[in-house]
Amino acid sequence: MSTLAGKTLLMSGGSRGIGLAIALRAARDGANVVMLAKTDQPHPRLPGTVHTAVAEVEQAGGAALAVVGDVRKDEDAQRAVDAAVDRFGGIDVVVNNASALDLRGTREIAMKSYDLMQDINARGTFLLSKLAIPHLERSAHAHILTLSPPLDLRPKWAGSYLAYTMAKYGMSLVTLGLAEELRDAGIAANSLWPRTTIATAAVANLLGGDAALERARTPEIVADAAHAVLVRDPRSCTGNFFLDDEVLAEEGVTDFDRYRAGSGDEPLEADLFLDAVDAR
Repeated sequence: MSTLAGKTLLMSGGSRGIGLAIALRAARDGANVVMLAKTDQPHPRLPGTVHTAVAEVEQAGGAALAVVGDVRKDEDAQRAVDAAVDRFGGIDVVVNNASALDLRGTREIAMKSYDLMQDINARGTFLLSKLAIPHLERSAHAHILTLSPPLDLRPKWAGSYLAYTMAKYGMSLVTLGLAEELRDAGIAANSLWPRTTIATAAVANLLGGDAALERARTPEIVADAAHAVLVRDPRSCTGNFFLDDEVLAEEGVTDFDRYRAGSGDEPLEADLFLDAVDAR
């Protein structure tokens, strides 16, 4: 299989950044995309809403549906699942894209921020995946793809960003567990993580502004890698912690300069939970 045409993707988040790029790549195949996102009105520091994202998906050739809601809330997640089934007849792919970021250390971080990250990252991923399982079981090509890192238990990561590491590794544990639990049902569960930082509003606002973007790649590298994973056979492609450029290299991609967000004068910066970049 080489296309997502006619498949229905249910995504948390997606108003901008990596999630939107994944949705647009699927839309170019003719996929259906249902987005569960909170951004109903424009944010002063963040471009786009769930409604503008849906419009972009439709312009790219897909069908789309906006569900304004919060992945932390059981009733909103269920409403998104129900809306996907009512509108498109089922669910083939779940993309756990929504995530919160706070890199403060244990002494500094507020428990409100800790709870937010746990509720969106770990619980939200578990919840949306769980609710979609009955419908994924009916699909002949069922995937759960979670944007979370490889599980690296060296103390450096937890020691640097304990609260964030717990929340992101919680997402990765969902992948690890569901891959095994759902193997006999033919439902794939994989994680995908960028090798480098990605030029998103979060990186610009929280990790260094324009200088950080010079050392980043564009969201399209993750979108192309996600597409490559999602068209694979779910019975043989499951339980993996993929890195975006490794996936694309397996697909024969050799030109990674096209994914550079900056001028190319600055060295690429490794994403969190990964060692220094060996740039391709």
